[in-house]
Amino acid sequence: MEAGEQAWTVTGSPMRRLRAPAIDFGAIRSELGTPPEFSPEALAEAAAAPAESTRTDLTDVPFVTVDPPGSRDLDQALHLVPDGDGFLLRYAIADVAAFVRPGGALDRETTGRGVTLYLPDGRIPLHPPVLSEGAASLLPDQVRPAVVWTVRLAADATPLDVRIERATVRSRQQLSYPEVEAGARPEALTALEAFGTVRAERVLERGGIDLDVPEQEVERTGDGGWRLVLRAQTPAERHNAQVSLLTGECAAAMMLDAGVGLLRTLPPAGPADVERVRAVAPGLGIEWPSGASPGRVVASVDAADPRGAAFLDVAATLLRGSGYTPFIGGVPEQPFHAGVGAPYAHVTAPLRRLADRYATEVCLAVAAGAPVPTWVLEALPGLPTTMAGATRRAGEFERAVVDLTEAVLLAERIGEEFDAAVVDVSGEGKSGTVALDDPPVWAKCAGPGLRAGSRLRVRLLEADPTTRRVRFGRA
Repeated sequence: MEAGEQAWTVTGSPMRRLRAPAIDFGAIRSELGTPPEFSPEALAEAAAAPAESTRTDLTDVPFVTVDPPGSRDLDQALHLVPDGDGFLLRYAIADVAAFVRPGGALDRETTGRGVTLYLPDGRIPLHPPVLSEGAASLLPDQVRPAVVWTVRLAADATPLDVRIERATVRSRQQLSYPEVEAGARPEALTALEAFGTVRAERVLERGGIDLDVPEQEVERTGDGGWRLVLRAQTPAERHNAQVSLLTGECAAAMMLDAGVGLLRTLPPAGPADVERVRAVAPGLGIEWPSGASPGRVVASVDAADPRGAAFLDVAATLLRGSGYTPFIGGVPEQPFHAGVGAPYAHVTAPLRRLADRYATEVCLAVAAGAPVPTWVLEALPGLPTTMAGATRRAGEFERAVVDLTEAVLLAERIGEEFDAAVVDVSGEGKSGTVALDDPPVWAKCAGPGLRAGSRLRVRLLEADPTTRRVRFGRA
């Protein structure tokens, strides 16, 4: 192998070893622009001790964390057990506000970032690692300040009693999703599967839509290279996500009752949009029983099937228009989140998402019967714009990384043919998007006669790492 080249392992039959130039993700950083390094003032604030506050000692609760392998910025620790016919959830969230002084250097610099950006060769954190991977992270066997939600739930996962308080906690174990899938079941996860199953059904009953489409991800190989994979959520991830969604619903209800807060909103799709998706279903072999909600139909679809993937691509149009909605002194006109099927707020990832710190502080104040801090009220109106820009930037990074990896993977295979499925079409079948079987690339393809959900052979016409462009035509 020549210097400056890496080996690429492409799974499938037959196995192939592809040689390609090393991928320079730094070029994407330069092109899209990244925040400057944290200032000395911000780093000093991040390294300081947390602000003193009255806290409940919950270090005897055997919390655990469940995250992707290798994670260090641990926002959440949970303890979820049966409680009679229902459940008892205690959910500890990193108390970021205890470390970030309102109006200080760290506060200003995190506002400029908005979210943590994840790239294959490293992350661009919202908070300095000394904080996000150290003093504020809910690492195992460390006493940490946290905001703890305690929720008693009925058998159908309806909240019966909700409390939120500042506390000190000590996680007992850091688990990964693969470890949970393999059978790790500490006390803290006793009811996770049952709760997640019941909660998912409840969301469907009220019209929510869980669009669980496999995502393209770029990951490092054992020999130092990179590969592109399609990854769907595991059952453990889906169950764990329901804990976060429930907590967000409890936070939204609390803020709406008080007439002040910050919601994550998504308007329901209009009847015409639903009818358009329904009209596509028969042609893709998707059954839509009479009276079934879009969420029920989506939940029945096999995303691994080409026609199922094409249908989900169309169904994704029902979940457009998400944003943040602040409100002070009243209830917003549209407080709903169509994906969740209820009002919802972001409060469970403050190490990685700016908005969560503010919404959490509103809930703490409301629960204590205290005024919402002035610094929170002053920030609420501007947060939607801040978060929209940060979310857009994160999406641009993710797309650029995948596009570059696809182009590098295929750069030496111009003219080759591949098996693919058509996931969407435009221009009466003259162009569309195809999903290759191997490697898992999604790219533009020229027609004619493309039909959504159909399978075909395509020929690679262009794969340019410089422009990150990949293009196919019918074989």
